[in-house]
Amino acid sequence: MEDKDVIRLSKRMSKHLRHQPERLGLTLDAAGWVDLDEFVRKLGTTHEQVREVVARNDKQRFTIADGRIRANQGHTVAVDLDLPVVEPPPVLYHGTVAKFLPDIMREGLRPMSRHDVHLSATVDTAVRVGSRRGKPVVLEVDSASMHADGHEFRVSANGVWLAASVPPRYLREHAG
Repeated sequence: MEDKDVIRLSKRMSKHLRHQPERLGLTLDAAGWVDLDEFVRKLGTTHEQVREVVARNDKQRFTIADGRIRANQGHTVAVDLDLPVVEPPPVLYHGTVAKFLPDIMREGLRPMSRHDVHLSATVDTAVRVGSRRGKPVVLEVDSASMHADGHEFRVSANGVWLAASVPPRYLREHAG
């Protein structure tokens, strides 16, 4: 498939595996999995195309295992990804844009329509995330202090760090 076709199919897959499975008549199980054959049939594509999207997706958004498929994180529908609580690296990062900065510094990072706040282990990833909406601003999260204060962290299969929220006292703008 051409790059534009991979992107288009990836967006459709995300829509139905993360946000609106019912639009295709799908029912995700409690952990977000759906039968791969059913998904391919209802999406109107092929196994090969879905597998190509899974393999080529730069953010590794999807996992296929045991004849099933799911999105690795970012759901707005209720799922329990059953990710264990783990100790985070000392600092994590979050990419945003300047117009959101005053609210974030006052209220902290909130999951909004998602289940968790998404954080990254690298500045480069945070820059890419922030760039989707304009000129990026990177925030540093003092995840070591958060963890010491009892906040829980999980990491998804594709390396995205997840937290229920990040209070403002753990945030500062990255100087780099």
